Amino acid sequence: MQTLTQQIKQMTIFLLFMAIFSAYNPVFAETAEIKDHDAHAEHSQDWPGIYYGSLPCADCVGIKTTLVLNKNNSYVLLTQHLGKSEREFVEKGKFAPGDKSDTLVLTPRTGAAPQQYLVGENMLIQLDSNGNRITGKQADRYILRRTDVTAPAAKHGH
Repeated sequence: MQTLTQQIKQMTIFLLFMAIFSAYNPVFAETAEIKDHDAHAEHSQDWPGIYYGSLPCADCVGIKTTLVLNKNNSYVLLTQHLGKSEREFVEKGKFAPGDKSDTLVLTPRTGAAPQQYLVGENMLIQLDSNGNRITGKQADRYILRRTDVTAPAAKHGH
């Protein structure tokens, strides 16, 4: 378990990274509700924002994942294998609508295999390599939820 001080330090580093990154590629985390999947898929400007979650991991506690979708259709994906390493991996690339109207495809700059996500209301659901929903006991852990980092943080008493 991490101490509160470690968590605050990690969040501060992350926010500092995002502030520096936003100076070069603006990051927008405004909230947008999905009313109509087809209309939403056609208007990718609704997708930009910051998505966060802890994905399943075969040999660690979980994969702490932060996905930043920028208005210029670029993305930054930060991952950390919890309980295994303190190292954060950074992947950059482009995103675009998928073959299905309610999917999004991330294509890394490195040429690695693209990742697909199902677009939901303020969330992205990671799909398998064939573009299908992941099933099984941990299926509900493949979700990245949109966060609004522009909202003031709640104050905690000591």
